[in-house]
Amino acid sequence: MGILEKIAEIEREISRTQKNKATEYHLGLLKAKLAKYRAQLLEPSKSAGAKGEGFDVMKSGDARVALIGFPSVGKSTFLSLMTSTASEAASYEFTTLTCIPGVIEYKGANIQLLDLPGIIEGAAQGKGRGRQVIAVARTADVVIMMLDATKGDVQRELLEKELESVGIRLNRLKPNIYFKPKKGGGLSYNSTVPLTHCSEKLVQLILHEYKIFNAEVLFREDSTPDEFIDVIVGNRVYMPCLYVYNKVDQISIEEVDRLARRPNICHMHMNAYLFLNQFLHFLLERPDFNDAIIMRRGASVEHVVSNSHMNSHIFC
Repeated sequence: MGILEKIAEIEREISRTQKNKATEYHLGLLKAKLAKYRAQLLEPSKSAGAKGEGFDVMKSGDARVALIGFPSVGKSTFLSLMTSTASEAASYEFTTLTCIPGVIEYKGANIQLLDLPGIIEGAAQGKGRGRQVIAVARTADVVIMMLDATKGDVQRELLEKELESVGIRLNRLKPNIYFKPKKGGGLSYNSTVPLTHCSEKLVQLILHEYKIFNAEVLFREDSTPDEFIDVIVGNRVYMPCLYVYNKVDQISIEEVDRLARRPNICHMHMNAYLFLNQFLHFLLERPDFNDAIIMRRGASVEHVVSNSHMNSHIFC
């Protein structure tokens, strides 16, 4: 049985298994197996042509933004309006990533914009050039998910599922779990908070699935088995995502209000430049207090400010 068949079989088994206390160990093992098989699909191919011409897009500017979405949601128009010239945006063939990405210039910052429609074309199953597209998407600092407001939540759910399958975690922090494999001594298991999702037995079963029999594990939050598996795998990418809804003029005011109350949302209509300015402000002006700024000896505040477009709130 091939990897794709194994993945499909496990997904069917998970979907038909009721979630309760009696099945938590079984589901935990199934999820661990599923993560292993998906990781195998995403491993680089050893064939000569696996790399793919045009997929090695050099990272430049102050930030890299990955633009994803289904066809006919307004991505091409978005690129034309956001980049320097309309003709330049129109020449990009983002379906294969063979051309130079667009660049957004805003308040002295240069933001590299990549359109990645291929991310939804079976990338999670390793079809086509999915591996190369995923490799580019994982190097982004921010994901912009372009959505058609008239389609409801269907597009968003499909795209989130696809990205989740390839190890991209949107608007989530890395699980606060300390994990360190050891050469001996068995399993050292502790937690600083009450756990409602994971137990020592479940943690041990998951580790054994990965052939890990000696390790230190410390839960600092009430994490799920999926989050623990993410820590074991170790190649997950956590990045912010803005959900940009286009064609909001074609839906009811009640639906606009419903969308507006959800987090990380930006409404746009491509004929209204006011929304473009609102979007840029929303993208660039949000402070991020999670990462510290490390200055070399002799550096001044001026040096920091000149290289801190994406983190404009600096404390001295």
